[in-house]
Amino acid sequence: MGILIKTIKAVLPQKDDIFTIGEHSVYIQDDCIAGIDNKPEGFEADTIIDGSGKLLIPGLINAHTHAYMTIFRNYADDLDFSDWLFQNIMPLEDKLIAGDTYWGTLLSYMEMLKTGTTCSLDMYMFPDEAARAQQETGIRAVMTRGLSGSKDSASGGERRLNEAIAEIKKWKDRPNLTFMLGPHSPYTCDAGYLREVADLSKELGVGLSIHVSESKDEIEQIKEEYGCSPVEHLYKLDVLGESTVAAHCVHLSRKDIEILAVTKTNVATNPVSNLKLGNGIAPIPELLRSGVNVCLGTDSAASNNALNMFRDLSFLALLHKGVTGDAKMISAAQGLKIATVNGAKALGLAGVTGVIKEGMKADLVIIDMQKTWLKPSNNELAALVYSSTGTEVDTVLVNGKILLQNGACTTIDEERVYYEVEKICKRIGMRG
Repeated sequence: MGILIKTIKAVLPQKDDIFTIGEHSVYIQDDCIAGIDNKPEGFEADTIIDGSGKLLIPGLINAHTHAYMTIFRNYADDLDFSDWLFQNIMPLEDKLIAGDTYWGTLLSYMEMLKTGTTCSLDMYMFPDEAARAQQETGIRAVMTRGLSGSKDSASGGERRLNEAIAEIKKWKDRPNLTFMLGPHSPYTCDAGYLREVADLSKELGVGLSIHVSESKDEIEQIKEEYGCSPVEHLYKLDVLGESTVAAHCVHLSRKDIEILAVTKTNVATNPVSNLKLGNGIAPIPELLRSGVNVCLGTDSAASNNALNMFRDLSFLALLHKGVTGDAKMISAAQGLKIATVNGAKALGLAGVTGVIKEGMKADLVIIDMQKTWLKPSNNELAALVYSSTGTEVDTVLVNGKILLQNGACTTIDEERVYYEVEKICKRIGMRG
């Protein structure tokens, strides 16, 4: 199948944090970008997309989310982290059945596609349901079964681990789908369980995704129990490394940052979620200066209320300018790199997605630049980071397939998803 995106302004990568924007024609053959401006030999376009008045960008990469939790959007708001999680969200999770998470995940994928996200790192609950939703949708995903366990709940921990192993084996080699192991956090997994999961990740050749240093309560709990910070604790257990994605990392010491840098651990910052739950602001400038690969996530719609990466991208840049008093901190170009290139690296997808380049998978987003709030067209990168709302997304391709066209999903029955999610919310008591 051949797709020609004809005469469109495109954001192409250069070295470091530099992008160039110019008018190009992009040739897509099957799942890959086969040519930029140069028509591949024998290429025939089955579909031609007129790029007039539009901008082509690499698909955004959501490096930390819980897709099924979209069901809980706009429910437990204006609460501190402990009340939000332990008194509200976890009791609702206990009421979910497997099929619920399938519909919640589909709703998340609809939102991601409509706001320009083509790939996500998802921590889920029930086996098979998230993978089923991903395969039906066609979006790219890295999935992690949420794991918790301790010597006091050994059977539950082993069950979850066995479910993760079985799912990896069952769904391996499926299109656009890879896996990591997902120990939830240092406060829901004891030292022995974390060491077991870390050893298994090496055995299976998969990465790790874990919540780290998200709240002050976590810092105090781990220090009281182990006599060190969560980062130091995970370092001793060999959990950290270049195939590990540490989500949040809000409360870090200088020593913590040095450990993350030395181990080449990836940090997925979630600025909107951390602000909303009152958890604080991650020291992103210090992490970047130390050479840590920082990527961007939304967290779940239960804590963020949206899965719109454009919103988090804007917050990322604006927040750290204000905190540091440095208007040059996290430029528009650097922010876009964090949301694309860095995310691909963290998820083990460097060389697969994250940039517009010949040979890369065709994970692409077409932005309609003919919007009042994007005019005049002085600087497209600035428009993406400081002016965009996500509503400008017109067309989305993943692996060379059009999953969003004229703002509508091509692989999801949108009205059915809305209907099923509303039914779930009523059944579990979120509404009368």
